[in-house]
Amino acid sequence: MAAIYQAVYRRASSLFCRLHSTYVRKMRYLNELKEDDSLCRQAQTSGAFYLFHNLSPFLQQVGEKYLVPQLSAAEMKRILEKFKETEQWIEKSVLIGCSDEHVPHFALDLGALEKSVIESELKGSFTDLRKALFVVDGKDSPLLASAQSLLQWHDSHQYCSKTGQPTQKNIAGSKRVCHASGIIYYPQMSPAVITLVSDGSRCLLARQPSFPQGMYSSLSGFCDLGENVEETVRREVAEEVGLEVESLWYSASQHWPFPSSCLIIACHAMVRAQQAEISMNSLELEEARWFALEEIVEGLKREPGSSKQDDGSFLPWFPPKQTIAHQLICEWVKQQTS
Repeated sequence: MAAIYQAVYRRASSLFCRLHSTYVRKMRYLNELKEDDSLCRQAQTSGAFYLFHNLSPFLQQVGEKYLVPQLSAAEMKRILEKFKETEQWIEKSVLIGCSDEHVPHFALDLGALEKSVIESELKGSFTDLRKALFVVDGKDSPLLASAQSLLQWHDSHQYCSKTGQPTQKNIAGSKRVCHASGIIYYPQMSPAVITLVSDGSRCLLARQPSFPQGMYSSLSGFCDLGENVEETVRREVAEEVGLEVESLWYSASQHWPFPSSCLIIACHAMVRAQQAEISMNSLELEEARWFALEEIVEGLKREPGSSKQDDGSFLPWFPPKQTIAHQLICEWVKQQTS
């Protein structure tokens, strides 16, 4: 009898903890906001707003730091009144999360309003997202990326692909509906892989023509229809550098908003050292080469601005810490030195 009582108690305690978990309560609250237009509209009156202008986020510089300010609903109303706009503008915002205290967070693009006036009023500037992701605090980067992706998705899905009729977003911005056909559109991400290839003692990094001077990174590419992650990794490595993957393993994943919303799946891949001669695809890559451990360790210490040499050439440097490519390279270094 005591054993049964203990089992029931443990199960009840587990359920109580899950129901009262901060994370669980937050996720359920967000789901309610996505499904209930009236509740979400009410939440907008007490929420915090992140501003964008033509998909560029608003930042404020304080000393050497760049902050992502949160504007209250009252501050949003004041800004809109300055432009003689109504509060209905706020309904153009999209829900992007909430705090542990259930303060909902929204993103709003004010691209139709004069940028310089907003910047002067709020003492900040709208900054290109590529730059913003690398100057703001690490906890803010994913939020800006997801906000911009959602705003961009709404901007490019204003019409139904079947009927050509306008679609309408719900208040939270979690979907768009074509009332002529009844089709519901949800935001989607394209899966892509990024792979650090190794032959056991070296790792392979490459440059695309669009990369900043001197920067090398892991191989990457989008998944084709019908492919799983393993097939994509093997195909991309074969296509880009002419090597055959012997084994591979998953590392982590990261949302990335360029060129559009992507889910980047990061992997390590091993090729045979005896079959490691690179045959580069020059249509996709500008350069690809093997790096020894010492070169990688030195390259991780370099900043982009310090890589240029007196003769005009560039020493190798690698993607910033906020990127999953940087994480893959650091993991490889750790494997080699452990």
